[in-house]
Amino acid sequence: MRGMAANQNLTRRQFIATSAGALAASQLPGAESASDKLALDGGEKAVAQKMPTAKRWGEPELQQLGEAVKQDSLYYWKNKQTTLLTERLQKFYPHKFIQPCSSGSAALHIAVAAAGIAPGDEVITSGITDIGTVIGVLFQNAVPVFADLEPATGCLDPVDVERKITPKTRAIIAVHLAGNPRRLAELKQIAEAHKLILIEDCAQAWGALYRGKPVSTFGEIGCFSLQDSKQITCGDGGIAMSSHETFGPLLTKFGDKGTNRFNPPDTATALGANYRMSELHAAFVAAQLTRLEDIVTKRSRLGNLLTAELVGVRGFATHLVDSEDRCSYWFYLARLVPNELSCDRAQFTKALAAEGASFSNGYIATPVYGMPMFQKHAFFAGHWPIRELGLTAMDYTKVLCPVTEEILKTCMLFRVNEAMDEDYIRAVARAVRKVAKHYAV
Repeated sequence: MRGMAANQNLTRRQFIATSAGALAASQLPGAESASDKLALDGGEKAVAQKMPTAKRWGEPELQQLGEAVKQDSLYYWKNKQTTLLTERLQKFYPHKFIQPCSSGSAALHIAVAAAGIAPGDEVITSGITDIGTVIGVLFQNAVPVFADLEPATGCLDPVDVERKITPKTRAIIAVHLAGNPRRLAELKQIAEAHKLILIEDCAQAWGALYRGKPVSTFGEIGCFSLQDSKQITCGDGGIAMSSHETFGPLLTKFGDKGTNRFNPPDTATALGANYRMSELHAAFVAAQLTRLEDIVTKRSRLGNLLTAELVGVRGFATHLVDSEDRCSYWFYLARLVPNELSCDRAQFTKALAAEGASFSNGYIATPVYGMPMFQKHAFFAGHWPIRELGLTAMDYTKVLCPVTEEILKTCMLFRVNEAMDEDYIRAVARAVRKVAKHYAV
């Protein structure tokens, strides 16, 4: 009351002068209102709600597993659960040949083997991906070649892909990072012009659409992961799929110990791994597929909303997704603009965490080509036989992809999930705006 009385004793001229001074002070660099004060410094959190977590499985999966348990056999070939899985997959991905397998890495190994990738052949791909993208390439004694990426998406830059093509190039593996389908038309055109095989790494891209069509349908072979963190899962598993009349039948051969079930005389003519999926896993995935469209629709809407809320924020670059495509947001890829901020990434993400908005401080530690086994060319008991035998002169110590490396220095990840709602996403966006404003220069 005493403060109110004092204000009442101000003349009109004094009140205007005092108010104008306070307003001017609030606009000075470093000035902040009570609502602008970082939670890190004792201010109110921008995100009051705990991060929602999705219930990812339940009765449908339990019921389908129960159906599998009633069977006399849990072997996959032509069995009930694998057949159901295939039928449900084909509603989303209309491929003639579908090979369930033990992991996304296995799916990619099956793909490069089916594509006939041979010792010394080169396969162009991304440096920001899981090692599983190139495990199969290396086991086929082929050579991963790393092209640079688009700065706002982390996906292959077609211009640099074409620049990296040599007479030894046989394939391109396009990685749809974070579920964002990118530049498939250009990559397909390049592949056709140079007679290369296009393989789509869709491990993070369940439900993603490029120009309205599902990913995996542009390249000769598409590969998906069912690892525990993916949009749908069975703990660990994968799918290789194709409609190509040559490569498609070979997916089974190279995932099933060299057994060509579509052409039995071709059995045991080449080495194939045992990457088979059991009926129990197939049952779980078949049930998970009933959730896929709902999961992806929600994630896509929420990820796009986060972008809409953050466009134009100084010091913060949003995840670029083409309006004609559907990103399924395995994560939301953001980047900081260092010269527009007075703090580093670690401080920025620490401040966001205090606000209740959890962003990771980066993604993978180094591009794939920067891993010790690449830098030492030591993939097999300290050796890389094809290099030692003169089948390749690749030297990973000299590989440089500037955009790739800049992305990894500046990126932050936000894990969108289908349990979130628009209010939660808007609160996260408020936290980002608040922290960015505090550290803006």
